[in-house]
Amino acid sequence: MSARDQLLVVIDPVARRTDGESVRIAKDVLGAGAGVRVCLPESPEEFRKALVRRGTRRPVVIGDDRALLRAVTVLHGERALASAVLSVVPVGAAASAVRLARGLGVPAGAVAAARAVLEGTPRRLDLLVDDRDGVVLGDVRIPPVGPVGGHDGADGGDAAVGGERHPWLRTCQSLVRTLAVRPSRVPAGPSRLRVEADGVTLVDLDQPVEGVSVVPGGGGLARVEVHPASVGAEIAPVRARARSVTVSGPDFRYRADAVVTGPVRTRTWQVRPQAWGLTLPG
Repeated sequence: MSARDQLLVVIDPVARRTDGESVRIAKDVLGAGAGVRVCLPESPEEFRKALVRRGTRRPVVIGDDRALLRAVTVLHGERALASAVLSVVPVGAAASAVRLARGLGVPAGAVAAARAVLEGTPRRLDLLVDDRDGVVLGDVRIPPVGPVGGHDGADGGDAAVGGERHPWLRTCQSLVRTLAVRPSRVPAGPSRLRVEADGVTLVDLDQPVEGVSVVPGGGGLARVEVHPASVGAEIAPVRARARSVTVSGPDFRYRADAVVTGPVRTRTWQVRPQAWGLTLPG
């Protein structure tokens, strides 16, 4: 049996609690096609140790988007993304909990996803890395500012700030809850931000914006889209492609993949071309 047929299957505790049947099915499919060592971590540290001590086994994560993000964060911290290829079987309480994995091309359903682990092909994907060494697999979205004491994430102010002080904490919070969107009591208003793409200012503080998004766009570039606020006639979005994107201005929060972080006053994201590997259907 080759090294490719030796798997380290790390099962996120949230997946075990929310959909034990899908977890069992995925284990059965994987076990029928490869040599499997199963790890059942109960804490972020146990999750990290399991991946760090994987040896020559291919790491497979059974869990939601936050578990996938946590695995990439661990391997990034160990500077092991260049050599490791991750596989994931998306299991979550709702479709929104596995939206990122689906968007990356991982099949829906435990059977199809597990078969893709066994039969799929490694693909190298671009990665966004911020100036605090946090990783983004899918997208960054900066919503309009809310009222004092209100924000878009349900983590709570202390959790969001904690994630800013300790970037690794952003991905560990999935062990105890999933992220929910909680509407503010007062409608949100436009933000005043400076958005720079490779040093070129796309919008400055004198132009309120309704939102900003940064998405890995392939080819080593990110797609940047800024929606200026308008009164009356609609203003077309400002779009650019860049290797580095900086957003600055008054305190703002942002959603990176499934995690809300902030408040911050500046953040820079850089594209790392083909920085990580994911097994996808051939």
